[in-house]
Amino acid sequence: MRQKPLVWQIFPSYLIVLGAALLAATGYTTRSIQQFYQAQMISDLEVRAKVLRDRIREQLRQEGPAAVHALCREVGLTIATRITVIQPDGIVIGDSEEYPADMDNHAARPEVAAAMKDGLGASVRFSQTLGRDMIYVAVPLRDNGRTISVVRVALPVTRIRDALWVLYARIAAGGLLVVLLAAVVSWHVSRRISRSLEEMKRGVDRFAQGDFSRQLPLPKSQEMASLAEAMNQMAQHLDDRIRAVMNQRNQQEAVLSSMVEGVLAVDNANRIISLNGACARLMGVRAEEAQGRLLHEVVRNAALKDFIAQALDSPEPIENEFVLHEQDQQMLQAHGTVLRDAQGRGIGAVVVLNDVTRLRRLEQVRRDFVANVSHELRTPITSIKGFVETLLDGALENPDDARRFLEIVAKQSDRLNAILGDLLTLSRIEEGERKTGIPLEVRAVRESLAAAVQLCASKAATKRIAIELDCGESLMASINASMLEQAVANLVDNAIKYSDPGGAVRVYATMENGEVVIRVQDHGCGIPSEHLPRLFERFYRVDKARSRSLGGTGLGLSIVKHIAKVHRGRVWVESAPGKGSTFFMSVPSA
Repeated sequence: MRQKPLVWQIFPSYLIVLGAALLAATGYTTRSIQQFYQAQMISDLEVRAKVLRDRIREQLRQEGPAAVHALCREVGLTIATRITVIQPDGIVIGDSEEYPADMDNHAARPEVAAAMKDGLGASVRFSQTLGRDMIYVAVPLRDNGRTISVVRVALPVTRIRDALWVLYARIAAGGLLVVLLAAVVSWHVSRRISRSLEEMKRGVDRFAQGDFSRQLPLPKSQEMASLAEAMNQMAQHLDDRIRAVMNQRNQQEAVLSSMVEGVLAVDNANRIISLNGACARLMGVRAEEAQGRLLHEVVRNAALKDFIAQALDSPEPIENEFVLHEQDQQMLQAHGTVLRDAQGRGIGAVVVLNDVTRLRRLEQVRRDFVANVSHELRTPITSIKGFVETLLDGALENPDDARRFLEIVAKQSDRLNAILGDLLTLSRIEEGERKTGIPLEVRAVRESLAAAVQLCASKAATKRIAIELDCGESLMASINASMLEQAVANLVDNAIKYSDPGGAVRVYATMENGEVVIRVQDHGCGIPSEHLPRLFERFYRVDKARSRSLGGTGLGLSIVKHIAKVHRGRVWVESAPGKGSTFFMSVPSA
């Protein structure tokens, strides 16, 4: 999450609180003023209605209801107020702005009903007649104790709004000035707080870099001063401890820093005295955390603990090999001897650990390679020798048998030649990569894929297998065209071998994450998951009998892996029994 400076956390909160308070106060004030103005206007309209009531009563007595409308028009125009006279049954008999005959029955108007009931009615509502908001005040007109009509006066609400706009403008100007002043003050306060913290941060950064020459200044606020003082004390303690650690480390640095072997020293109580970085990496711990701890708290490997115990008890140097981690079969070669002080007394033991995993794996690979080569070569040689001996023993006299035996000898000779050819190919690839490097050039990938498909077309046609090629002309990569062609041809050849007649093989290439990924997909028998990690080893076969019967040498996928390595790429496979296989080869794009 993105972090913000403290000033931008404090300052906006000040403004928000101030703005909220100002808005609340402004809203309350304006609403109160609006209500005050409205009450004043209602009171004024009430006075006007009561003044008009006596005059309208006289008009009704002298001339009757017909003359009321003219009076409303005359007086309403004079005092700029709407005047309406309504009979008790709701019929309008006079109005200063509309003709009574065109107006609805007003008995249900809230101000009229209130006036009839309580002697005074007032409301603020929308006028259906005039089509705007109005303030109404109505008073009953009585004659000899009987209500003969209701006098209603009204003014538009816009009168109040117009009067309040000037006041609102002044309040807004004053509020804006207050906000600006408060913003300046709050910014100043926020900067004072954040400035002290920034000064502390700069000082702590110096402490983190090992500079303890200057202490943090003490701010004026009590809390900040206490924090700065605590940090100064912490820096002093850190300075003392770092000096002690540096002195101890310098004593061992000359001996241990340049060693690639792991060195572990323990005392007679099986407590770790020292270990270098290489040993800490082998143990999977941090060197500074392991020092001073008991051996069984750090070392989990039983063979290593037994070896250290033997080194503590043996007067002579000892040597042994054991597996450190079962998961990755990490092999260690250990040398142990007694650790003696200046007087020659045994105070512990020193163990030197050398990781020989790669060496042992190479030795195992060499042994497996020799065994596999011997086995692969022995099969055709034995077959050739057996059939030659059969021919020499008299089979030559039978032309049919002689021909069949010679065809077998020729087939086994071709197999022997293919194995030797693949071995030479691997040797040339490795030799060229090691000595001069394989020349690469930017070329279209499709050319090599098409050539590989063409090489395998005849074999695919024999099994009625369709080969589909999908690769854009613009897909470019830095490749060795002949080698890439050979690698793809090996993959396509394998796909054809292990696909059922009438099936299909798909070859396609795409650009993914800066790499050109080539896929060869078949729908054959598939490969069990336990064989996938070793599939690209030399002479490794999933089904030895079937592989040999199909003419494979066991070196095709190994050649593919080395060609991918030459191109600074990689190979992998996805497969499941009964669902076919997809072989992947990636090379960096141009």
